[in-house]
Order: sequence, then C-alpha cells, then structure tokens
Amino acid sequence: MCGIFAAMTREGLPRDRCDEALERLEHRGPDGTGLWTSRDGRWTLGHTRLSIIGLNNGSQPMTSPDGAVHMVVNGEFYGYREIRERLRASGYHFSTESDSEIALHLYHERGIQAATELRGEFAVVIADERQRAMYAIRDRFGVKPLYYAVVGGEVFFASEIKALLALGVPARWDLEGATGGFGRTHEKTEFAGINTVPPGCYAIARDGTVRIYPYWDWEIPTAAQMQADTRTEEEVVADFREALRDSVRQRLVADVEVASYLSGGIDSCAVLGLAQQEMDRPIRAFTLTFDNALYDEAAIAEAQAKLVGATYHPIPITGREIAESFADAIWHSETQMFNGHGVAKFLLSRAVRDAGIKVVFTGEGSDEMLGGYPYFRVDALNDDPTLSADERAKLLDEMLGANAATRALMMPEQISNPEMQAIERRLGWLPATLNVAAVQTNSAAHLFRDDRPASVGQFQPLVGALDRLPIAQRVTGRDHLNQMLYVNAKTILPNFILNYLADRMEMAHSIEGRVPFLDHHVAEAAARVPVSMKVKGIREKHVLREAAKDVLIPEVYDRQKHPFTTPPTRNPNDPMLEFYRDTFASQAAKDQPIFDIEKASAALDQLLEVPDDQRIAAEGNLQRVASVVVMQELFSMS
Repeated sequence: MCGIFAAMTREGLPRDRCDEALERLEHRGPDGTGLWTSRDGRWTLGHTRLSIIGLNNGSQPMTSPDGAVHMVVNGEFYGYREIRERLRASGYHFSTESDSEIALHLYHERGIQAATELRGEFAVVIADERQRAMYAIRDRFGVKPLYYAVVGGEVFFASEIKALLALGVPARWDLEGATGGFGRTHEKTEFAGINTVPPGCYAIARDGTVRIYPYWDWEIPTAAQMQADTRTEEEVVADFREALRDSVRQRLVADVEVASYLSGGIDSCAVLGLAQQEMDRPIRAFTLTFDNALYDEAAIAEAQAKLVGATYHPIPITGREIAESFADAIWHSETQMFNGHGVAKFLLSRAVRDAGIKVVFTGEGSDEMLGGYPYFRVDALNDDPTLSADERAKLLDEMLGANAATRALMMPEQISNPEMQAIERRLGWLPATLNVAAVQTNSAAHLFRDDRPASVGQFQPLVGALDRLPIAQRVTGRDHLNQMLYVNAKTILPNFILNYLADRMEMAHSIEGRVPFLDHHVAEAAARVPVSMKVKGIREKHVLREAAKDVLIPEVYDRQKHPFTTPPTRNPNDPMLEFYRDTFASQAAKDQPIFDIEKASAALDQLLEVPDDQRIAAEGNLQRVASVVVMQELFSMS
C-alpha cells in the first residue's frame, strides 16, 4: 500500500507544496518517495511507497515506454502474475516485479476499461498526456481511499484529505456532511469542496472539470431470481467457500510476512483458519484485549488460534491509551468517530508495526456481504413470511438480550420523523438499518448549535444518499435484507467501516490490511446466497458458519455477532472523562461551528447517570463532539 497525489494546475505547483504533500502521506509509504512533473510543469504525480511486492524495483510514478502515460498506484492487484504473463505473451515488456505495473500496460491495451480487469484493493491515477486527461480509479468497494477537489479550475487527487490541504485546497467545513452522521452520501466528506471518487467508479479530469463514471456495481439478484435458484444448501456453501478460499489464497501473495488480526468473531476466525490451511508456518495472530469482560474476546481468540495452529499475540488496550490517542486517530481518519473502536484499531496497528509486520488479514466486509449486524437481521426477520407475529417478537426479544453491549447502538427503537417517512415513500417499507442512522443523527440533534443555517437543519442526509443511488436498477424487487446490504455498501461501509476500522487506522502505522470478504468474486458469490442462508432465524451469516465450520472452534461457530466496540466510560476516574473536559474547554471548541459546547458539557456531566446499557450511545454523541473539536484544531478549519 502507498500514498498518492495528483495535480492538474495552470502554473504548476511549488516544490515545497509537493514535498509537504509527500510528508503528509509518509505514513502510507515510508519506504520511498517519487515525483513526476510534466514538461510544461503543470501536471504532477506524487507517490510514497510501502514495499510489499517487488521490493527492490517497484518505484513510482511509472511511465509507459513511449513516455506519454504516467501512473501512481496505492494498493494491491491480485492475480497479477497471470495478467503479467498474458501481457508478456502479447509483446509487453515489464521492467519491475511490482504488481502495479500491470495497470500501466492494461491501460495501453484497453484504455480505462482496464479497470474491469483489476482485482483487489486499489486507487490508481493515470496521467495521459496525449488525451490531456487524468483518470482516477477506485476499487469496487472503496477499501482504498481516493479524494478529489476542483479549485479555480485546477484539479487535485490524493489518498488522504490532508495531502489535498497541503497542495493548497482550503480546509472548510461542509456542514451537511458534518451533521449527516451515518447517512452521509457516498461522495460527500466533512470538508467543503472535497469529494470521494465513489467505489467502483473512475473519474476523468480534463480542462478543469471532473466527471465520474461507474465501471462495476454490486448486482444482487431480484427476489424472483433468487427463488429460481435450484442449488442445494450444500452447493451454496461449497460455492461460497471456494470463492472465499480463493480470495484468501490470493491475498497470501507477498514478498514480506503476512499476519492476521483476530477477534472472537467468526469473520477474522474464518479468514485466519482458511489462510493457515495454505501455510507451512504458523501465522502470527494479533488480538485486542480489554479489562471489561463484556467487551473482551481474548479467551475465544486464543482458543481459535490454537485450533488452527496460529500463534496468539494479545495486545491489551487501556482507557488511558484510548484517551491519549484519540486525536491522533482523528488526524488519520479525517472524520468523526462515535466509539473508541477506531482508536483501538489505531493502537492495534501500532503494536503490529512494532512487531515488524507490514501486511495483515482483516475480517471487515463479512457483515456487509452476509447480513451480520443486528439491524440487518431485524430487516430479514420482518421480511420473513414464514414467521408469525409471536414468533417474530420472540426472536427479536432474544436478539435484544444477546446484544447487551451494543443494543443501544445497533437496535434502537424505531423513530418516525419526516426523513424516515420520506424513506418509506421511496422504498415502500421502513428499514431498521436506516433507522439506526436516523437515530444517530436524531440523538445528537440536541447538541447542535442553534445558529446553524436553517438549510442545514432541514437537510435529510439519508434521503440525499438514497437519491444518489440507482434504486430502480439495484434495489427495487430485492428482498429487504439485500436492499439494505446494497445501500449500506454504498454509504456506511466506505465512509466509516473501511475508514476508521480499516485502511486509515492500519496505514497510520504503515500496515497494509487485506480484506478477503471484499474481493468482488466473494461479493458476487454472497449476492447469490439465499436470504435464508444469510440470516437463518436470528443466526447471522449462516452460509459462512457452514463454509468455515472445519476451521472454527464450537464457541465461534455457535456465537452471535458481537460488534467490535470499546467499553463505555464506567466511573468518575475514567481517563476519557478528563479528555472530554479538556477538549470541550479548548479554543477550538469555541471556534467550531457545529456543536453547542455548553450543551455538550451538560451532557458530559450527566453521562454516568445514563443506564449502563444506553451509555455507549450517549457517549457516542460526546465522541462526535470531541471529534469535531479535534478536527477544527488539527486541520485549521474555517
């Protein structure tokens, strides 16, 4: 993995700005830097390298043999050896052993349609001087970040927003993006004028404009098509296992050691087990541990590692460490957090880097492919015609009881407001999945400043997100669970899960996370899995349990989903309370335009009075406030 930036300017970039952008991206690539500038000085590509494949000869930017096309890549291309051999047979010459070089020759062969042949986690910028255009491509699910901005007819791309700011893009709040919470549309950020290249899309920058085009989308069969599937359950399981196994096998290719993150959940356990079957040495598995038994999964993870033959490495995390690292995690995520789990992932990645690791397997994406979160299961239950009302109510009560640690976040009561009514009109039903996002925004509303522009207060982020998606083509006619899996994959997954629970916290410490569940072949296999094999009763990810049963300990096989969160504040001496007080008392707290700090301070004073099972949600609002204050200070927001 690496850091990249690109600029198309009228007069060129001063060298000190390029150097500052490279410095801002150094954590993404500490093994080398590179710059290319066009002959007229107006175009620039920058690259910071984390060497994983082709350790000695994969420097970037890369240039085509005729000197007209230039490229920078962040990420990994899987199956690159086969593509390289095919291209060699067609007469292409390779000058490096890096997987990145295939993109340069595929572009020569097929133009921008080369994107459809790339498999993996990646962001690519190609500068084609003949076409007077730059092409920016992002992987299918947005595992790798890619941002852009247009300022005064000049175009900038970068792996992280902080590099755009170094290049001269102004740091200004987008109030709609900053108040939208989980409902933020897939293109919007919290920075005005800075957008993401959406997952599965490419951007064409030319003559001071940027236009976005899709090259891939997650196609989930309609309910009628699913009913026509004649496969047996055993065949469905076998198909999914083979897709996942191949994805894991592809992600073992590296010129450095590949380790694994491991929790007590089925996702990371399945990935570790399948990966260990392919290895003749023990994989090092790293697990976060907490001193709160409700949130600690150390014993399960250790037993799982022992079963498959991996070595277990616990990484204890304290509340003091989370408080001390919160601001650093915000600097790297560039967005608000509502729980300390992102900070915990930041600390885990730091420990793994200190252990000499560069590449790890992670389990993100399984819940989003197979309906793992409680709200997905609620939508599946409510859409199940085989259940009576009493049976459905009993199962929902059972789910509530089994999710004591996170039910305030994951299973809030249904709200009815104009936004949810608008969603019901668009979809024809009320999703529990979107209710979670609406509740998150609604629960923080009492903390917003009264002097926010009226237009911001009236903005409906979930409606805005839905209106940016091809609902008629990809959502209508699908089972309710599959509808929400698609919507979630376009919003919460790239904006949040793959940000502060994946790439940004890993790359903060130069760790490359590999995500087998978000391989597009796995996603296509998951799309074909019947809903009843995604959620069976209240048993989530049934197909994965069966597909990985031989590598799972019984406790993991039988266990319900426990979303990864950090423990909430428990007593007056908790270090997070001190962090909140200091943050709310800062000058940046007064300067930020989103939250009323007096209201936030009053909520902080009452935090320990909130019932234990609801405190995690109440504290989440305070962490949003703290995130905004930290962003205000670190990015000098206006």
